[in-house]
Amino acid sequence: MKTSLFLLTAVISMSTALEAAMPPAASPPPAPQKPASPPPSKTPPPPITPTAGASKPVGTPPPAAPAPAVQKPLLPPPPQPPPGRAIANEGNFANPIAGLSASQITEFNAAKTVFLEVETEDAGLGPIFNDVSCVACHFRGGAGGASRTAVTRFGKITNGIYDPLEALGGPLLQRRAIAPKYLERVPPEANIVANRITTPLFGAGLIEAISDSTILANATASKPDGVKGRAAVVSDAITGESRVGRFGWKSQHATLNAFSADAYLNEMGVTNAFFPHENAPNGNLALLTEADKFSDPEDKPSVADPKADFILTADYMRLLAPVPRTPTNSSIIKGETVFKEIGCAVCHVPSMKTGISSITALSNRTVDLYSDLLLHNMGSLGDGMTQSAANGMEMRTAPLWGLRLRDAFLHDGRASTVELAVIAHAGEAQVARDRFKKLTADRKKSLLDFLHSL
Repeated sequence: MKTSLFLLTAVISMSTALEAAMPPAASPPPAPQKPASPPPSKTPPPPITPTAGASKPVGTPPPAAPAPAVQKPLLPPPPQPPPGRAIANEGNFANPIAGLSASQITEFNAAKTVFLEVETEDAGLGPIFNDVSCVACHFRGGAGGASRTAVTRFGKITNGIYDPLEALGGPLLQRRAIAPKYLERVPPEANIVANRITTPLFGAGLIEAISDSTILANATASKPDGVKGRAAVVSDAITGESRVGRFGWKSQHATLNAFSADAYLNEMGVTNAFFPHENAPNGNLALLTEADKFSDPEDKPSVADPKADFILTADYMRLLAPVPRTPTNSSIIKGETVFKEIGCAVCHVPSMKTGISSITALSNRTVDLYSDLLLHNMGSLGDGMTQSAANGMEMRTAPLWGLRLRDAFLHDGRASTVELAVIAHAGEAQVARDRFKKLTADRKKSLLDFLHSL
C-alpha cells in the first residue's frame, strides 16, 4: 500500500542528479534504541540451548566460540539535496505548546520518547523503509523540525494520465532494506521521478485545530493576480470522514493520526491498524513473504502500552509548540510590508484562527503560519505527481513559520536560499515572483530579513 508536503524533463533530470552521491545531511540527535517486543506469531522458535550447569560428555571437544553477530545492512542512506546556507544558533525548539496542564506536559514528554525511538527489525522495521525513526528525518531545530532528507516518488504518465505503478512498488521508493536483496529501485517503466524533502512539524497541532470551514473560506475568497487555490478534500484514513487536507506537500492528510499512521508504514515499514499491509519490494510479493517474519499489524496497543506508537507520535506532534519569531527591527517591519505589497500574502496568508479543541491550549488561538493551506497550480514548480486530491501541478502553500531553521527550500530542496526559492515560483505565483525580481536592493533586503525572522 503506497498511497501515503517543473516540467517533466526537469523533474527527471533533477532526480537523476539526486541519485548520485551527495553530501549527507546533518546528523539528527541520538535516539534511544527501541526494545524488541516479544516475537509475534510468525517468528520462528528460538534455538534450544543447554541447561545451565549441565555436564559435558567425557571426551567431547569444547564447543566452538560463537560467531560474532552480523548486523544486517540498512542500505543505502537516502540521497540529499546540495547543502544550503549554514544556520547559526539553530537552537532546540522541541518544546510543548504554552498552556498545557501538568498531565499534558507529562503526556508530551512520554510521546517525545516514542518520536525519538529507533525501530528495529524485531519491532517491525522494514523489510523496506526510508529510515529508522521519526527524528532521523525531522530534526532541524529539534525533534520535529524539517531537514534536507529526501524521499523519492515515481510514476508513469501516458496521454496525460498518471499511473502510480503500485504493482512495481510505487509511488514511493523505500531506499533502505533489512538486507540488500530487498532494496528497491526506480523501475524502468517510470517516466516521472520527483524528490520531496522533510516538512517541519512545529505547531502541527495548531494547524490541525484550524476548522475545515476556515480553510474552505480561504478557497472562496476573492484573490488578485490570477491566484485561485482550492481546498484538498480527502478521506481521513482513521475515521473515513471527508475532511480538508492540510499535512504533506500535497495536503494529503487532514489529521495527525492519519499522517503518523501513513509515515509508520511508508517511511519505517511498521504496519498498524489503518495501514496494515507491508510494502512489497518493487511489488514482489514473493520477496515480501520471504522477508517479513512478523504478524501484522506490528504497531498495536497492549496492556503495557494502551496507545499504539503511531498515536503517541501524533500526540507529540499535536502538543509541539511553533517556532517563535526573532525580535523585530525596522528592516523586518518594512520587509513584512513589502511581503504584502508584492502579493506574497495572497497565498502565504499571515494568520488563521483555530476552532474549538478538546485541548484548551489549542482552542481559539491565532496561528501565524503564513499559509492558506490550499492547493495551487504551481506550473513548472509542480512535481508532476498526482496524490490524493492534488493533481501533478498542484502543491500546498508551504507554511513559512520556522523558515529560518531550514537550509533547503521548495518541495525538492532545489533552492539553497530563500531568494532562489522565490525566483523559482511559477504558475499562480508568477506575478508575485516577477514583482520580487523588480524590487530595489534595499526593499529586497528588508523582505528577506523579514522571512529570515520567521
